Amino acid sequence: ADWGDYISFAQRLRERADKDGVDLLLVDTGDRIEGNGLYDASDPKGKFTRDIFKQQEIDVICSGNHELYKQSSAENEYNYTVPNFKGNYLASNLDILDPSTGKQVPLAPRFKKFTTENQGVRILAFGFLFDFKGNWNNTVVQRVEATIKEDWFQDALRDKEVDLFLVAGHVAIRSDEYRRIFKAIREVNWDTPIQFFGGHTHIRDYKKYDAKAYALESGRYMETIGFQSISGLTTGGKKEQEAGVEAMKASPIFDRRYIDNNLFSFHSHTGLNSSTFPTPHGRNVSSMIAADRRFLKLDKQFGCAPRDLWTNRAPYPSNYSIFSWLEKSVMPTKVRDETRSGNSSIVIINTGAMRFDVFEGPFTKDSTFTVSPFTTGFHYIKDVPFNFADRLLALLNSNGQILETLSPNLNTWTLAPPEQQSIRNDILTPEDHRVNTHPQTQNQIPLSSVSSEDNKDLTPGYTTKDDSGTDGDDTIHSPISFYRVPNCIESRQINTSSSSTSPHEEPNDSPPVVDVVFLEFIQPWILLALQFLGAEYKDEDVLDYADGKDFTGMIADWVAENWSGDC
Repeated sequence: ADWGDYISFAQRLRERADKDGVDLLLVDTGDRIEGNGLYDASDPKGKFTRDIFKQQEIDVICSGNHELYKQSSAENEYNYTVPNFKGNYLASNLDILDPSTGKQVPLAPRFKKFTTENQGVRILAFGFLFDFKGNWNNTVVQRVEATIKEDWFQDALRDKEVDLFLVAGHVAIRSDEYRRIFKAIREVNWDTPIQFFGGHTHIRDYKKYDAKAYALESGRYMETIGFQSISGLTTGGKKEQEAGVEAMKASPIFDRRYIDNNLFSFHSHTGLNSSTFPTPHGRNVSSMIAADRRFLKLDKQFGCAPRDLWTNRAPYPSNYSIFSWLEKSVMPTKVRDETRSGNSSIVIINTGAMRFDVFEGPFTKDSTFTVSPFTTGFHYIKDVPFNFADRLLALLNSNGQILETLSPNLNTWTLAPPEQQSIRNDILTPEDHRVNTHPQTQNQIPLSSVSSEDNKDLTPGYTTKDDSGTDGDDTIHSPISFYRVPNCIESRQINTSSSSTSPHEEPNDSPPVVDVVFLEFIQPWILLALQFLGAEYKDEDVLDYADGKDFTGMIADWVAENWSGDC
């Protein structure tokens, strides 16, 4: 299902809600950019997607971290996305330097209060971002701990005419940030219901804070439409007078559902079919998307993948791991700089740079951005003594606490796929689908295996266990395995002619010095690790590598050269 289908789905559900006298709200918790060709292939980036996104009527929306990595994307949020959503965009702990004046101002309103149309529920809403430290210097992310102490937040909490606190955020629902917000609200309002909506860790999850406070996180990449229902809320008005005092005292009922984002689900929940489901608006937006995709040539095929390559559904190293493919095939041949061709090199990338799997079959222009959306290039430090460079990978993968002691802002776990922040151990299922099967839409990652029953008719996907049990998944799936991967991988290109020969130096296959090559994103960790090892390098010692060509383009070139041909 595309964004146009989502618009049709929301409109059909709103029609039903109006008929039933209830209210439907749409919430978006950020990370709307990077990871698809519609955004990444356009010039400027976001040229098409911002017009597509604004077609949906979203009631509460906030920023993710991806919107803030670059100056241009942050300014696009301020100049386009915030105005597009007319006061519904909230930024409780996020400021920007106004591009026109240079003054630090809120990216969007800190909060808003509104009353639902059908039931008259009075809602006080906030929009938070986790304590993010990797933003461009034209934005300021205030720590949540500091934000909740500010006068405006404390004053807002003391509004006595609130039936529900709604906290939307690009924040993990089991995080310290949300625990602090929950505690701050409860210190002032011990009984008012609270609904949190979270993000960032790419999982389906549901947390109970107390009998009247819950939190929902709805997966990654819009694979999932999270549906949160709350019944029995007081509204402080005529409905309570009609229902009686006892109804006002009763606790509301919270429940959740994780809906797979596809037309089968949409048709099922609306009771409509392919002819009756789409709305005119939804069809128009789908047509916009199709036209933009044609303009950008996103279906242009670079090659044909001979097998599935997984980020986390296959063990690393293995023939079905995307990281084994990168370090053995792509990096040795494509991450090269002709001006340094005679030098040995160690190339390091972080596994979090790869955001999706490669499926057997057509590998298109769109596939390159889905798999590797981050279009920054490589940097390098020349002639690093081998005894330092040789130990870098192990340090980045195994000694995070040591590095974080030197620089608390550099958490090494952020180098790995975001899912691993929540999934701390491998998950192995009785039937391992990683080699021969994959979903017909997009793969999904389980939080846990909840059944060992062999049902070959089920599609592999989410099998979620959360604080309310195992009945949240709207579609029953067979479970799939999840294998954790290291923070970083490397590829070594050793020029044997420069290797040491003296018995008092390094072994024969080890050169005295190497170029340390790395993705631009991980430069702070590389410098910190070298510092820990005793090698004092600074930003001034870092140079551009391979004329700044990005890894996404290198992958596309490798596919065109090695997987050429139609499927």
